[in-house]
Amino acid sequence: MTSTDERTWFKSSYSGSDGDACIEVAKGAVAVHVRDSKDQLSPELAVTPVAWDHFITFAREG
Repeated sequence: MTSTDERTWFKSSYSGSDGDACIEVAKGAVAVHVRDSKDQLSPELAVTPVAWDHFITFAREG
């Protein structure tokens, strides 16, 4: 298993500059990992790339 230190994280383009409601995402071949950018040691959410694509499509439509 890859440690979180080896993942390439990026901040959501919808995250504000205030830093109060930001998420970070790291895409992998098997899973897409999501975490709170303010608390990088908190538990991560991991979903399949297909589930992530469905979520992004849903979020764009809303």
